[in-house]
Amino acid sequence: MAGMLNFTVGPVVSCPEVLKIASMSAPYFRTSEFSDIMFQNEKLILKFLNAPDDSRCVFLTTSGTGAMESCVMNILNNQDKVIVINGGSFGQRFVKLCELYGYNMAEVKCKFGHQVRKEQLYALAGKGYTALLVNMNETSSGVLYDMPLISKFCKENNILLIIDAISAFITDEIDMTEFNAAAIITGSQKALAVQPGIAVIALAPAAINRIQKNKEKCMYLSLKDALKNMERGQTPFTPAVTTLVQINKRLTVIEENGGIKAEQERVAWLASYFRNKIRNYPFELIAGDKSNAVTALYPTTCGAKKIVHLLKDEYNIWACPNGGDLADEVFRIGHIGNITKENYDTLFAAFDDMKIQGVI
Repeated sequence: MAGMLNFTVGPVVSCPEVLKIASMSAPYFRTSEFSDIMFQNEKLILKFLNAPDDSRCVFLTTSGTGAMESCVMNILNNQDKVIVINGGSFGQRFVKLCELYGYNMAEVKCKFGHQVRKEQLYALAGKGYTALLVNMNETSSGVLYDMPLISKFCKENNILLIIDAISAFITDEIDMTEFNAAAIITGSQKALAVQPGIAVIALAPAAINRIQKNKEKCMYLSLKDALKNMERGQTPFTPAVTTLVQINKRLTVIEENGGIKAEQERVAWLASYFRNKIRNYPFELIAGDKSNAVTALYPTTCGAKKIVHLLKDEYNIWACPNGGDLADEVFRIGHIGNITKENYDTLFAAFDDMKIQGVI
């Protein structure tokens, strides 16, 4: 796998500073020095999110789905009436979690690659709904949901807003205070661009209050326990220590290179460069309102599986496949991680070669 170009949406290519840490043995973590790293991680993530006063951050050793489940378990309860926006694989994941825990749920279905509509949301206004779950970027289609619309709806109806920003954090503008979000989730292997293993949840006071009042439902994914341990800059159990140190380096590098706005602009430029050039090839762009993190493509001349496999086997390039019914319909190209314009030019050269050979 050495020498592969990686255009997936996680895990992605890490910067040299992070790779240096990845090559080292994990340090012992029950120390004041490690606690200082954790406090700095928390401080920078809350800063990048513009979190409200008295917000906290917790770090779970799990995938992003573990954090989604933790939020559903720990912030919500059986008295809630929950709205889930479902426009793809990850919206469906929130639906499954709410079904698993037996919550009263309304599913707002969005056609794959399409934006949530105002009338869909406001049809549920005044009907006693108490929480809304949304994947800010539906990563399977690349749709960036209209967060100002969703936020406005939640504010007007006193609805708790929980946002999966696993692939949107760092790539797209997120203002936790402006959105009035109770919780925002992200993961280490996306635009944080470090090794997998850590999910991060930023919690506003509204979520913290619910967590403290709700009856405990689990041990390993307990947010009550995670919050208590973060008071001393620690986690309840052994975390993915090296990944947390990598997160610290990555956040520090972002801060030193102009902050979150500068990094968002870098990713947005790469996404724009790719999308402008890809129009020269027989692919349709799936989403109208696209996240900077990823572009979903519908190949019009051959199957998506064939393209993904050829890129890997013949050109040493990883593209991101879709699963399920869309496995041969759609593939995705990511814009996150330590990738450059020149890397995209290599990808376009591969597509050019495929055109010459009559593959696409």
